[in-house]
Formats: sequence, structure tokens, C-alpha cells
Amino acid sequence: MELLWHQQRRTTSVLWPEDVDRRLNILVRAAAAAGERTSRAELLAALVAAAETDPEEVASLLHRYRRMPADALTEDEDRDDLPVVRTPGPRRVASS
Repeated sequence: MELLWHQQRRTTSVLWPEDVDRRLNILVRAAAAAGERTSRAELLAALVAAAETDPEEVASLLHRYRRMPADALTEDEDRDDLPVVRTPGPRRVASS
């Protein structure tokens, strides 16, 4: 049996608010806290695969997102209870 997560990969580009991007990092850290080794891409794939496809559910999800205030995700920014996860790829050099 072929598993969904083993299928051929497809690259996609996501453009979204910075706070949503930070939230994805926090979700990866939460998975690490539960003992899971994962990536941002795999977590996004899991969330999309688990989402309901009922049109009304999708519309409701979009409406909730579009009504969120700009500071809706700031409460999770300083989660020191979650492990730090090193992201793959080249590291950025901080300028002085």
C-alpha cells in the first residue's frame, strides 16, 4: 500500500501574513514537543489533508480567518515551553 505522504512531491509557493508564518513555526515546535520530527511542508500537507471539503465548512473557515484581528496570533509568539527547532537550509547571517 502506497502512503499519501510518500507520493511524488510538488513545489508550491505560499504568500501569507508574517504572523501566520510564525504560527506555522510554533506548530512545528509543538509537534517536536510531542516527539514528532516534521517539517513546515509536512505539517501544511497534514493540515490540508485533514481539512473538510464541504463547501460550507470551507467558506466558514475563510470567513473566520478574514475576520481575525491583526493581533490574533501574537499570544503564541513567546512560547518558551516548546523546543527550538532548527530549520533546514542556509542560515542567515545577522548584520551588525
